[in-house]
Order: sequence, then structure tokens, then C-alpha cells
Amino acid sequence: MNVLAIVGSYRKGHAIDTLVDRVLDGVRQNHPDAVVDKIHLADRHIEYCRNCMACKRDDPAKPIAACILHDDMDDILPKLVAADALVVGTPVNIGTVTAVLKTFLERACWTLAKPGHRPIEGCPVPRTAKPRRAVLVVSAGTVPPWLRWFCDDATKLLKSWCDSCLGAQVVGSLYAGAVLTRGVAPYEAKARALGRKL
Repeated sequence: MNVLAIVGSYRKGHAIDTLVDRVLDGVRQNHPDAVVDKIHLADRHIEYCRNCMACKRDDPAKPIAACILHDDMDDILPKLVAADALVVGTPVNIGTVTAVLKTFLERACWTLAKPGHRPIEGCPVPRTAKPRRAVLVVSAGTVPPWLRWFCDDATKLLKSWCDSCLGAQVVGSLYAGAVLTRGVAPYEAKARALGRKL
């Protein structure tokens, strides 16, 4: 089983990085032979999408569409295609994913998807039919879990991306709220449980 973890946090060793590690601990408990790769997007060189639509117009039979940009996405995209399971983690910044993760999602959209027919003509659908599963981990510094749905557009965006671009079934998500006062310890057991579920 190939597991790819995408970390959209700017800081290593803090809430998201730690909770993604706990998810991966849970994965290893159930699948000690799992091949795990963890990518910190902030360490990678990923250019902004140019909206040229070369990828969207590329041959829909290709598993990865051509992109006019050549940077670290050239290395990441094949890993996404090969992954059986994904862990995506991000702090909630201004109600949604971090800028580095949003840049990654935009670049991965049409390189991994092709124009489809649902819910309307032209919306992205996965280029490959490979079944995948995903777990999402988001954190907020001040907003507690009971206020999650008033400020967390990140989870909704990530679920949509997993479905439309990778055909990945999201089997669970974790919202770690108010981590500045609570820390991550109250959320670590749930993170491990999500890894076992994955």
C-alpha cells in the first residue's frame, strides 16, 4: 500500500505536522509494510498555475496531463497517481487552506482530471479509475470544534478536490480546533484512529 501525505503547513513540528504523523502511525499499525511518503509543500518549488488550459485540453487518456510549467510538481504528480491512500493536512487560514496548498491544488486539478459531465458539462473528473482513500486533517489556532462549520471551508474544498481530481473517497476528517490553547494532545488518538481506518 502506497500512502502519500501532503502537508500544507508552513511550520514543521507544529499541529498539522504532528497530527499527520499520528495518522501515519495509525496507518503503520494496520499496514506495517505500507510505503509512506510525506511531502512538505513549503519545502517545494511550485509555481502558480497560469490558467493556460494546456492540461485541460491534453489527451484525456493520459493519467497525467502535460503542464507548461516544470518544477517540483513533476516529481509530485506521479506520486499522487501511484498513491493508494492520501493524507492531506492544512491549518485553516482565513477560513480555508493555506496559500501553498491552494497553489498545489490548482496545479494538480487539470493535470489529474479531465473534463467530465457531472454535475455539469466540463467539470473535472479523475483521469484514472484507480480506487483511492483519503483522510483530511485541518487545524485552527483559536476556533474551537463546536464553531468549526462557521470557519472551515478547507475541509469542503479538500473533499471536493479528492473526489473530482483523484476519485479518492474521503473516509474521515479531523478538525483540531483551538490548538493554541488546547495543544494537539486531545486530537492525537483520533488522528491515529483515522490512520487505522485509512
